[in-house]
Amino acid sequence: MTDTPGGRRPDHKRPDDVRQDALRPDGTFPEDGHLAGGGAPKGEAASDDGDSTFTVLVAAGANLGIALAKAVAGVISGSSAMLSEAAHSVADTVTEILLLVALRRSAHPADEDHPLGHGAERYVWALLAAVATFVGGAVFSFYDGVHTLVKGEELGNPLVSYIVLAVAFVLEGISLRTGLRQSRGEARRHGTSFERYLRHTPDTAVKAVVMEDSAALIGLALAALGLLGGQLTGSGVWDGVASLLIGVLLLYVAWVLGRSNVELLVGRPLPRPVRERIREELRAVPHIEEVLELTTLVQGPREALVAAKVDFRDVSSAAEVEQACDLAERRLRETFPVIGRVYLDPTPGRRQPS
Repeated sequence: MTDTPGGRRPDHKRPDDVRQDALRPDGTFPEDGHLAGGGAPKGEAASDDGDSTFTVLVAAGANLGIALAKAVAGVISGSSAMLSEAAHSVADTVTEILLLVALRRSAHPADEDHPLGHGAERYVWALLAAVATFVGGAVFSFYDGVHTLVKGEELGNPLVSYIVLAVAFVLEGISLRTGLRQSRGEARRHGTSFERYLRHTPDTAVKAVVMEDSAALIGLALAALGLLGGQLTGSGVWDGVASLLIGVLLLYVAWVLGRSNVELLVGRPLPRPVRERIREELRAVPHIEEVLELTTLVQGPREALVAAKVDFRDVSSAAEVEQACDLAERRLRETFPVIGRVYLDPTPGRRQPS
């Protein structure tokens, strides 16, 4: 299999049977809103990573301060829900630290030992972050909730807890606003809805911040309801139930984030409409008869790989095959800026379906 070198973009026309508006230059199909490996032109990759880093830093700073305040309030008030929320914030802080590691390490360029780059390492650390959310937050919340329901608890003065919850709500809201601003900006740039972008984006760092901050606001509301129920009834059952519900919430977040990162680690292809467009672009290159097999792989939020077994015309010379490979790569990179590597393997025409 040969890797064709890139070069100057040629002037060419697309085949008439492919709609000119079928795909935007950033790799986004309007009709389905899926992203072609993140969709950002390469010149904007550094800026996008900077936005992601800023979003994660804001979330980490907010969660660290909130975790300490919740722990103090939980001890003073004796509220298991507040202690669960403290564990929630600690887990979120650890998650953000791991996401920062992911952003830093995945930015390393390709080298001899890592010829395909370090993009996938982002998902390894993001997966560990999802595990931290499960172990550090959900497990503790379940334990504390069950312990409170079985053993009961002595409720102290809830005033400190209410103040901490109010301050935490404001700080979490600021952090969530930062993540939402970036996500909505990306969604507008891709021409898709915010919900669809968040579901399909390969930038799992921003997805984690948005989901965890959203869960944090819901968790704060649950903790407040648990405190209020205990204050009105004098029973710790409300607080224990609130702690269990916080555990369920964290379990859901950990599962969604873990599944997203596992899918990308195992290997997620570019969306089907994008793959079909790649086939059309390759077939339109002179001397290429057919695309026998096509493999695409999302390597990171803004990078994808394309490999194909291609049947060239039997009468084409070696020089013409080389020129066709070079032209094919330039056409793909022009149409899909997210494609970083193109591998074309000249293969006898077996006409096998791929």
